[in-house]
Parts: sequence; C-alpha cells; structure tokens
Amino acid sequence: MKPKVLITRLLPEAALALVRQACEVQLDPDDRALSPAELRQAVADKEGIICLITDRIDASVLEAGPRLKVVANVAVGYDNIDVAAATRRGIVVTNTPGVLTETTADLAWGLLLSVARRIPEGDRFVRAGQWTEWKLMLMLGHDVYGQTLGIVGLGRIGQAVARRARGFGMTVLYHNRRRVSPALEAELGATWVELPTLLQRSDFVSLHVPLTAETTHLIGEAELRLMRPTAYLINTARGAVVDEAALIRALQEGWIAGAALDVFAHEPEVPEALTQLDNVVLTPHIGSASVATRTRMAVMAAQNLVAALRGERPPHVVNPEVYDRA
Repeated sequence: MKPKVLITRLLPEAALALVRQACEVQLDPDDRALSPAELRQAVADKEGIICLITDRIDASVLEAGPRLKVVANVAVGYDNIDVAAATRRGIVVTNTPGVLTETTADLAWGLLLSVARRIPEGDRFVRAGQWTEWKLMLMLGHDVYGQTLGIVGLGRIGQAVARRARGFGMTVLYHNRRRVSPALEAELGATWVELPTLLQRSDFVSLHVPLTAETTHLIGEAELRLMRPTAYLINTARGAVVDEAALIRALQEGWIAGAALDVFAHEPEVPEALTQLDNVVLTPHIGSASVATRTRMAVMAAQNLVAALRGERPPHVVNPEVYDRA
C-alpha cells in the first residue's frame, strides 16, 4: 500500500507526478491555503507533508499526525516549521537549498537597480500620462556603478550577489557570523567588516540572512540611523529581519534614500504606509519565481519526501540528528 501524503498547495506537474507515482496524495485542487485546523485534520493519517513557507507546521500540526515521517519544505528557509518539535518526534525535515541561489540573486539586483534608478516610479509616471517633455532634472536617481555594496549574510545567495557586483565595478563589504575563507574573499573581491561599519559605509545594503531569533529585527532603528541618507536597503531574505515600523519612519523622514522589499513580516499583509511611498519598490515574495527554479524546487522537495518514505536519507536534511540518534 502506498504511503499517504499531504501536499498543501498546487505544485508543478513534474513534482506532482513524482509523488503520485510513489504515494497516495491528498491535494486541494483549488490551491487554497489550509487553516491550522484543516492542516491538523489533514495530517491525521499521513506519513509525509510537502509544504510551502506559507504553511505553519507547528507542534500542534506535528502532534496531529502520529504517523508522520517527513516534512518537505519547498524553500531553502524553514522558519515556518517547528524543527525542534519535529526532531523530538523523529520526523525528518527537508528543504531545497542551492537551487534558487542565482534566481534570487537576479531579483535582488533587479530590485537594487529599480529603486536606485526609480524605474517603477518612472513606469507609473509614463502610464499616467504625466510625461509631457524631457527635462534635465526629471526622475533623477542614484548611480550604481562604482558604488559600495554591503552584503549582510554571505551564504550562497549573498555570494551570488557579490559576484554580480564585480560587473558594476563596486566595492563589496560583507558581514557574516563567521568570515569566509581568504580565497573566497579574494574571488568575490569582498571585505569583511562589522555590521555598524558596513551600514555606515555602504551605498546599498542587501540582506541575505535566514530568519532566526538572532536575526529578527537585525535591522532596526539604530541600524537604519547608521546608514547614509543617500543609501538604499534591499531585502530578499525574510521580512522580520527588518523592523518594519522603524523602516517606515526611516523612509518617511529621510534617514535613508529608499528601500526595495520582496519580503514582509506578516505576508501577504504589507503595511499601508509602505505602499504610499514613492521611494520604495515592493514585490510579492518572488525571489525564486522563475518557471525553471520553482519547478526545480518542487521536484527537489518531492525527491526529499519520497526518499524519506522509502527509508532512505533524503539529499537535503535540515535536522540530521534524527538519523544520528537512530
């Protein structure tokens, strides 16, 4: 008998076919977010879950699934899952690292260029019929080439962003919990500095850290006040890494020049104040949203799930201690 699994949201067909071949699948064809109560009910007889970052897989959901063996997240981050609770219950948690690196770095750069050169603002200006003549002082933005880029978090995505900066002749500073190797620093042309120094010296600050207790509100009022009034903040990491209330004040009062945000603290809710500011570019968490990348992510999650249910060790395990203690 095939193991029963829950797929919380619609996935690309390549991933669905892989899971259906090995498992009995429950999937809402309407692609509707399940409530916490619905999640608990749905997992009662399931051995596996494939979920998205919008699904809160907390201790109550895990406890509601006494047969659960694996939770496969379609994301590199896994702050939506209570990993400690899963580990206590011997449930394997997996993610999809690496596959979305270049795509997310592309978006970070798209956001950086868009906010610095006021591209979305210019688009709205033209569409509204407000462009009546060319003017020397119209839509002045800020240069990117030759400026200083500060990268907070030099993991896979941070490194990919740094590599792109070389084509723009930028000075690259970075801050990480631990310095990377001298060889990698040389390859990237990146210099490690303390976070306050990075904020003070950078023209653009791009965030690439996971959301943890230590990184929640990593960028708050004190940090924003260190930034230059001509500097921009780019966030493609997690919304709660930034104190949104402090950021709104910084943008309204001119502590910084602007921000470009793909992530928000309480998605899909976006503070109304942010939507009313012209010096902000907003996108709906689309860092990995290319056809190829989202398909690879879903297939990787499916492969993780199927491997775990076959008794194999999945390629990308978040909590290896489940196996270490076995």
